[in-house]
Amino acid sequence: MPIDAPSRTQRTGLVPLLVVGTAMAAVLAAVLASATGGDASGLIVVRVLTESAAVVTIGSLLLAAFLVPPQENGTLAADGYAALRTAAWGALVWTLGAVAAVPFTAADALGQPVTALLDPSVLFPLVGFLEQAKAWMITAVIVALLALGCRLVLSWGWTAALFFLSVFALVPVAVTGHSSGGGSHDLATNSLLYHLVGAALWVGGLIALLAHGRRRGAHLDVATTRFSRLALVCWIVMAVSGVLNAWVRLPVSQLFSSEYGLLVVGKTVALVALGVFGYFQRQKGVREVVEAGTGRALLKLAGVEVLLMFLTIGLAAALSRTPPPPEGRVFPSTVELRIGYDLFGAPTLTRLLFDWRFDLVFGTAAIALAVVYLLGVRRLRRRGDAWPVGRTIAWVAGCLTVLLATSSGLGRYAPAMFSIHMESHMLLSMLAPILLVLGGPVTLALRALPTAGKGNPPGAREWIVAFVHSPVARVLTNPFVALALFVGSFYGLYFSGLFDAALDYHWAHLAMNAHFILVGYVFYWPVIGIDPAPNRLPPLGRLGLLFASIPFHAFFGIVLMSSQTVIGENFYRGLALPWVTSQLEDQRLGGGIAWAAGEIPLVVVMVALLVQWARSDDRDARRSDRKADADGDADLAAYNAMLRKLSERE
Repeated sequence: MPIDAPSRTQRTGLVPLLVVGTAMAAVLAAVLASATGGDASGLIVVRVLTESAAVVTIGSLLLAAFLVPPQENGTLAADGYAALRTAAWGALVWTLGAVAAVPFTAADALGQPVTALLDPSVLFPLVGFLEQAKAWMITAVIVALLALGCRLVLSWGWTAALFFLSVFALVPVAVTGHSSGGGSHDLATNSLLYHLVGAALWVGGLIALLAHGRRRGAHLDVATTRFSRLALVCWIVMAVSGVLNAWVRLPVSQLFSSEYGLLVVGKTVALVALGVFGYFQRQKGVREVVEAGTGRALLKLAGVEVLLMFLTIGLAAALSRTPPPPEGRVFPSTVELRIGYDLFGAPTLTRLLFDWRFDLVFGTAAIALAVVYLLGVRRLRRRGDAWPVGRTIAWVAGCLTVLLATSSGLGRYAPAMFSIHMESHMLLSMLAPILLVLGGPVTLALRALPTAGKGNPPGAREWIVAFVHSPVARVLTNPFVALALFVGSFYGLYFSGLFDAALDYHWAHLAMNAHFILVGYVFYWPVIGIDPAPNRLPPLGRLGLLFASIPFHAFFGIVLMSSQTVIGENFYRGLALPWVTSQLEDQRLGGGIAWAAGEIPLVVVMVALLVQWARSDDRDARRSDRKADADGDADLAAYNAMLRKLSERE
């Protein structure tokens, strides 16, 4: 079925509003930054333009992938296609803005005019030493691929993949800004990530919804209802993360006595006003769409909300260019500068269990996943369906393992000591994935979630089914790929110098933890997973895959214990922890932990495999009994008849 391209009027209906909003945000940011003593150069204008293009791109892909229905064959319908084309233009502007931000950022850092750095032979050598400029260059590459993808894809599945890529494109700049340095930079960076993603989804989604209404798109009521729920969640996330980020950077006593504090107050007031105003206007718009089939009130009020959001973007840009006040701040110690917080003694058992520092990313994810799972179990039981208690216990235990490995004393000491890092690594890659796959989350979701219904945009159930049957899932669960990722990551991370380079960056620790969990889950899913895997292995194949990984894992621990070279020596030596008298001995302890930690998961996996085989045999026996009852045991009768014929011939 061909896709009708949107008309020129539909494509350009929002251009004046976007231009006016971006101009207002840029002027406001420049004026506020100048008034507070910050830099009012072209960098602010570039940042506002780039951030505006980013939210338009993300919001348009959100609409195309999750708020409007595709065609029956999975190809985007006209509304999704129009949003995808808008995302392509937004990604192009985003790319140009990111490229322009490289020389402007370098010039700002070096205190030179930008014209002095336009020569690539001068600029590129400097980028390697400037983390923020390097982040903008990485962003430009990612978004350029995103813009190309928006021009090439037409399917709903690939559009969803582009949406997640667009959200990921926010990360490089976010993790290298002001929040990534100084004390408590772990909390500041994590909260900023939540804040940026929430803002992009909220602002961009509203712009895309407004564009959808102006195009007189189909299913406006469904799109508006879904976005209204998402907007409420984003507003809560932005409010909580914004408070945490400001609390890390600004003493409460200076909230009204410093320029930085006044900007925080202004942004907070704008955020609260937007949240309240947006909620009530969307509720009114949803009622009108559902009752009258038109969204004129929604479109009228949404335009005002979009302009207010652009003013908030201007406040945020000015805030990013204004340094926090130096008064009242205590200069952090070397340990706090390197890992984000201080350590107050050797890692005793008491400290490892009770000296917590909550991880906003993985701690929040662990709690959220446990709560969502339990809600799904409750929904099944309310309608009279059974769900095995053992699966619930396994899933909750897996979430608890992630929480302990990242937020307890283990997570607190892991960035500073190799041995504790290895304990956390083993929990995240060896134990937590085993428990999580035994929980059967996909099976639970498919039973608990309702179908979206014919003609409606795909819902959570359809998203899960599409992922399980996607080429990515088939490749990752291939036995050889899963084994290579699982055992290869041990050697590739620690013996290639990658671990040494990652120790100084908080975002790298987040990436490592995510890698440990995901790779472990991919490996154990086809081995003992309850959920149907794209590449389902026979019992002997599962056992063979498990035993194939054991020698590699054991050899990794032996290499660490016998090595004479300290991994990450410069970083650990720079911390100068008084209770770590020998970095090499601490590394050998970590190797021993890695070697011994493989035994416990092996026992758990073997028990799980034996139980699954026994249950499989029991199911086969019951199936045979039912078949025999239904056909009068025809198979046994035929077998006895064959034996009688053989006996007669003899």
